[in-house]
Amino acid sequence: MKEPMIGPVLAAEHLSMTVSSPEGSLTILDDVSVHINAGETIAIVGASGAGKSTLLALLAGLDTPTSGTVTLNGTELTQLDEDGRAALRAQNVGFVFQSFHLVPSLTALENIMLPLELAGQSNAREKALSALLDVGLQARAGHYPNQLSGGEQQRVAIARAFVTNTAVLFADEPTGNLDTATGEKVIQQIFAMNAQTKTTLVLVTHDQALAARCQRIIKLDMGRVVSA
Repeated sequence: MKEPMIGPVLAAEHLSMTVSSPEGSLTILDDVSVHINAGETIAIVGASGAGKSTLLALLAGLDTPTSGTVTLNGTELTQLDEDGRAALRAQNVGFVFQSFHLVPSLTALENIMLPLELAGQSNAREKALSALLDVGLQARAGHYPNQLSGGEQQRVAIARAFVTNTAVLFADEPTGNLDTATGEKVIQQIFAMNAQTKTTLVLVTHDQALAARCQRIIKLDMGRVVSA
């Protein structure tokens, strides 16, 4: 189990994101600054269109801002090219998305092994089996995604996200495609594994009850931070 680094693991300074639209220039984020400390659990909330998923994408280096900077684990993402950002993500970041994003041609075990193999780890199978055990799906190791329920697919995605011992886990509406009971089990799994690994959790959600489980809530409105 790793010890969390001291101080901000994520720092965004004066982020703005502007895109072109048929009506002209559209500002999605406007001068957003946030600092997230190692080991924190953070919820990003706001109405539809407030900029939540855009902020997550910028913090994770999946996109680049129109202006401003993002620093992840001491490295300024906004100074890197696409390949550099991808390499930094592979070392520091895990993702859980609403739509699971499992590779359909790989078994549950192989999906979890994938990031380990990409990182060149020789014991990928052993670590992936342990991660499957953590989410209670060891009996489903050889099953393909289309042979798993939605909740099982999301638990595989959670295992894959945590298996590389990442510094930050980004979860974007992780229960959005699940029924209430299954979603509750998935959220319990995320928080349990987060507590076990001491990973920083950044969770985008429209669910106020779920957001309240986090240590801190960042609220966006019309692309600006209104409370943090």
